[in-house]
Amino acid sequence: MSRFYFDYNATTPVLPEVCEALAEAVHDCFGNASSIHREGQQARQRLEQARRTVAATLGASPAEIVFSSGGTEANNLAILGVFRARARGGRVHIVTSAIEHPSVLEACLQAQREGAELSIVPVSASGTVLAEDVRSALRPHTALVSVMHANNETGVVQPVTEIAAEIAAVVRERRDQGQAIWFHSDGVQAFGKVVVQAILSPAKVSGLGADLYTVSGHKLGAPKGIGALWIRKGVPVNAILHGGRQERSRRAGTEDVPNAVALAKAIEAIPPNEASRLAALRDELETRVTKSVPVARVNGDPSNRVPNTSNILFPGLAAESMVIALDLKGFAVSTGSACSSGSVEPSPVLLAMGLSPRDARSSVRFSLGRSNDLEQVAALADAVIAIANQMYSAQPESRKAAEYVSA
Repeated sequence: MSRFYFDYNATTPVLPEVCEALAEAVHDCFGNASSIHREGQQARQRLEQARRTVAATLGASPAEIVFSSGGTEANNLAILGVFRARARGGRVHIVTSAIEHPSVLEACLQAQREGAELSIVPVSASGTVLAEDVRSALRPHTALVSVMHANNETGVVQPVTEIAAEIAAVVRERRDQGQAIWFHSDGVQAFGKVVVQAILSPAKVSGLGADLYTVSGHKLGAPKGIGALWIRKGVPVNAILHGGRQERSRRAGTEDVPNAVALAKAIEAIPPNEASRLAALRDELETRVTKSVPVARVNGDPSNRVPNTSNILFPGLAAESMVIALDLKGFAVSTGSACSSGSVEPSPVLLAMGLSPRDARSSVRFSLGRSNDLEQVAALADAVIAIANQMYSAQPESRKAAEYVSA
């Protein structure tokens, strides 16, 4: 039986060209990049070449790029690093949103345990963080705002530029206090999708107005275990890993040169038309499913999403049962964040958008990527329609879907 993968937001297959670059780097760049001998300096050259690739994509200086073990570490470094750098100066207030990835929310909660004040702003029914809500949450001692660029479950793109403008306006108003508000955005699900054009044109991520930006390799076709944090020059960040002086004393530990090379190669391998291709496939999937299962509806802003993501509510049905049934037919999909797999709790993201616990448990995420084509999407749609109709037929009461939508 053929297998078709539709869970790209959880992780991506490593691209063949990335595997090749990784294997070559493992073989040729075994030296410690901190060593001064030839082998060490060869590794250093490859590491810095990879850093320049990431920096160019973000419109940044290579000195502003810190390699990490992935998005979680980068998010922790951004949040806890800024908090601890500012905590020495007195009260610190952090603002984040209710739909952040656990690596952001848990880092914020850890900062709260260490003495930070924390505000969590709500989102609209479309899954959008409103810039005015962020501004209303700011206080005289706010040091950091962290709002993701795109949501991992719904794909909704957040108005980071507008949020940055609101923050800048408040900073200008309190200029005499001399306190900056740093803005971090988790770009793990946006980088390579909505940011793909920034890679291929002069428009750079630094123009978003953020001061720190997180990237993860395994969402791009690189292996797990590599990520990066862009830290705009002048932003104070304390290291959260202690040891050597690697990464300009911002991240201790021997640098993972092969994985840094793999991340750079994955960035270079992003096709110029991938965003539009995936958007067309996603729209085809949604059209087919909602036409044949009229009670199904798409969660989140339908016009402001990353191009590869669809989160569909099937009122009254158990999403986990549908995921299992699809898996048995050869399709890999999910109910939401892979970091929450095994959890019996409904998605906090969907709850924050106003869905009932029942509806949150009835929502399935489909995320497309490089290997998917129209034939696979058609096969997936047919399987989803057949399974949904079968499940509704087995549960006659579920056919009265309106009761579940409003429950």
